[in-house]
Amino acid sequence: MTELLDTPSLTTELRHLAGEGALDLPLPAGGRTWERWRALAALGARDLALARLAEGHTDALAILAEAGREPVPDALYGVWAAKSGGTGAKLDRGRLSGTVRFCSGAHFLDRALVAADDLLVEVDLTREGIERDASSWQAIGMAESDSADVLFHELPVAPDDVIGSPGWYVSRPGFAHGSCGVAAVWLGGAEGVLADVAAYLRSREPDEHQLAHLGAMHTAIRATDALLEQTAHAIDAHAEDPLSAAVCRAAAENCATTVLDRAPKVTGPTPLCRDRGFAQRMSDLLVYVRQHHAERDLAALGREARYDGAMR
Repeated sequence: MTELLDTPSLTTELRHLAGEGALDLPLPAGGRTWERWRALAALGARDLALARLAEGHTDALAILAEAGREPVPDALYGVWAAKSGGTGAKLDRGRLSGTVRFCSGAHFLDRALVAADDLLVEVDLTREGIERDASSWQAIGMAESDSADVLFHELPVAPDDVIGSPGWYVSRPGFAHGSCGVAAVWLGGAEGVLADVAAYLRSREPDEHQLAHLGAMHTAIRATDALLEQTAHAIDAHAEDPLSAAVCRAAAENCATTVLDRAPKVTGPTPLCRDRGFAQRMSDLLVYVRQHHAERDLAALGREARYDGAMR
């Protein structure tokens, strides 16, 4: 079973990946969407905290490209858009204020695309007027993602720093495509757990119950992988249906939940207690997949599906 990266080496690895071009992924809807998502899934299988930061950077690059803008060379980007618990950034008379939660890479990213009400703002994170609250990130799962609260104190914003018109960020086609990229990372996290469980079983003689759980996890992963691939090809052909992104996210969440439920039934408590890498991987996946809002997202999907005449 693998040893996961700590924060200093994770930061170094992220910059190394960016420097060698490994994070310059094909843009969504450009004919190679599946290649993009498989790259994100591979990072998720390797280390979910690293993949979270990589996904944010690649999503930011895709957003900038969709807006017809160039990223700052050699900068690591994030997308900070959470409005958890009534928090969030606001842009008022050219000044950015407020608290944004779950800002992955809060202490070491160079730039971020920050959602402020219905606008998106590109922010140089080296400027004064930006405060990171290190005490806010008390996580065990995804601990190394450095997803602290960030406070903006009346930060001046130039007109050129505003990306798109009001509402553009969430209404553009790439918003749904980006959400599928996150689902690909969740899938990769499930693949990483499955690989660890399979390695565990190769070192002993499994019983039929352990094999049944392994088979169920493998089936869930393969089915989700197939759905994401089908959706990626539909996006490239401009033929995806309006519900496709929500279905991909729901399928990936269900897959991750299946793996999180069944993996400990195979291994028992021993690797959870004696293998830090495996325990961290399980905890990371448990936290990260909760970006999906469970029954609330499923209810929204069902509400739309009721009137979707193309349901199959």
